[in-house]
Parts: sequence; C-alpha cells; structure tokens
Amino acid sequence: MTDLGEFLRVRRAALQPADVGLRGYGARRVPGLRREELAMLAGVSATYYARLEQGLSANASEAVLDALARALELDADERAHLLTLARTPARRRSRPRPDTIRSGMLRLIESMPDTPAVVLGRRSEVLGWNALGHRLVAGHLPFASPHRPAERPNMTRLLFLDAHTRELYQRWDDEAQRAVSSLRVLAGRSPDDDELTQLVGELTVQSPEFARLWARHPVAVCVSGTKQLRHPEVGDLAVAFEVLTPPDDPGSRVLFYSAEPATPSAAALDLLRCGSVAGLPAQTLA
Repeated sequence: MTDLGEFLRVRRAALQPADVGLRGYGARRVPGLRREELAMLAGVSATYYARLEQGLSANASEAVLDALARALELDADERAHLLTLARTPARRRSRPRPDTIRSGMLRLIESMPDTPAVVLGRRSEVLGWNALGHRLVAGHLPFASPHRPAERPNMTRLLFLDAHTRELYQRWDDEAQRAVSSLRVLAGRSPDDDELTQLVGELTVQSPEFARLWARHPVAVCVSGTKQLRHPEVGDLAVAFEVLTPPDDPGSRVLFYSAEPATPSAAALDLLRCGSVAGLPAQTLA
C-alpha cells in the first residue's frame, strides 16, 4: 500500500457512519466507514476509490482529492498532506549528504545570547544551537555534538528514546503527538529520504509509543506553541516557541524560545541564562 493509500485507510477507519450522517447496517469486520460509503460521500465510484486506496490509480484530480478531504473531515494541514502524498512521485532512493548549517545562520543565533535558539535539519536533527538553546533543551549532551554529523542529536529520537529529554517535558504525551505529526508532514514531502525512513524504522522498533502514534497517521504543521518544561537546573517553566523557515532552505527550521515577561518562567529563563553566561559544565563542552 502506498503512503496515500495508508493515509486514506487510517482516516476512513477513524470515522463511524454516525459521524458523517449515515446509518450503519450490519456487523462490521473492521472499524470505521466502508470504502463504498466513503466513495458515496465523496461522489466517486467505489471501484475508483478502492483502486486509489490500493495504490492502483495515480493522478487523482484536485477536485476528487478535495471531495475526499471533505468526506474525511480533514483540516487544512491534513488536506495539504493529502495533496502532497497524491502529487509526490516515487523516486529512486539515494543517500543524501548530511545537512549543514550556514556560518551566517550560526553567527546569527550566537549573536542572540538572551534568546534560546536551535537550528534543525530536514529530519529534526540538530544542526546548531546557541549556548542558551543548548542548555534549555539538551544540556546533558556535548555542546559541540551538532558539528559532528555522526553524533548529531535528533530531537525526535531524543524525545522517545532519551530519558533526560523525556523527563524535560511535563506534558510528554502532547509533545510526542506534536513531534509525530510534524514528522508525518516531513515524510510526506520526502518519500525518497533513506535516512528519514531509517529514523522512522528505528523509532517504530524501539518505542511502542512512537509505533502507536505513527500508525494513527497524525498530521499537523507546528510553527508556534508553548512547551511546559521541568528543567533539571531551574525547575518548572513555560516557554513559547516560534519556528522560522529560511526561504532559500525549506528543509531547515530555526526554533526560538521565549518566556512571558515578569513571570516565574521568565525568572527561571534568566537564571538559566546566567548559568550559560558564566560557563557551561565541563562535560557539555567535550
């Protein structure tokens, strides 16, 4: 089954007839809408829809995809993901070169010592961070690790497989949902990325929680929000995040963190900032 077919199947299974104004008849061997029910709602033939879900039909029109999105009650991010899956041709896989951070970008975030900043690559790997960003999200790791491709931290891998990172998030379940939703969007845009496929395979095998979330096929573009942290150095704090994407490098993202002024969270971030200015622990600089 193709990625498109899997997405359609999972979302079809998540809807019950009553959810879309249909009356269910008879016992159902599998949960959710039947193929013919979804096809009727979308105004396409059951045979055509079945072939689309099975990966036997390509080049579905935008009108058909829009009709399916409405029938499945997809939101804007999910509809965009559906169109991406339908429009992205299969390509021969190749091993891409490791992403790199531009020296100008690194200087930029280093010139902002009062604002935690982290630069991520296409697969959520850390390409660089400033001192405060490092101390906020991964102070237990070597500061220089992003500059060594073989040792680069990956924020999604850390979230599911690293005990320190897991303990950092007060609402770990929300953070995990957000991470998998973002990873699904990235995977839809880069179906030929071997390293991304390997990351998903590794997490599926090593984390039952990741495997369950991935199977649900959640989709969301997360560009801002709030993270509730329980930091090992400064205690509980809430930080807002904003994600900026360089226009000439849509694969990378820059995360900036901030705290509401005159709040306990701002005081905690100030305390962490003082520690960053004073100097990081010796083991983090290794």
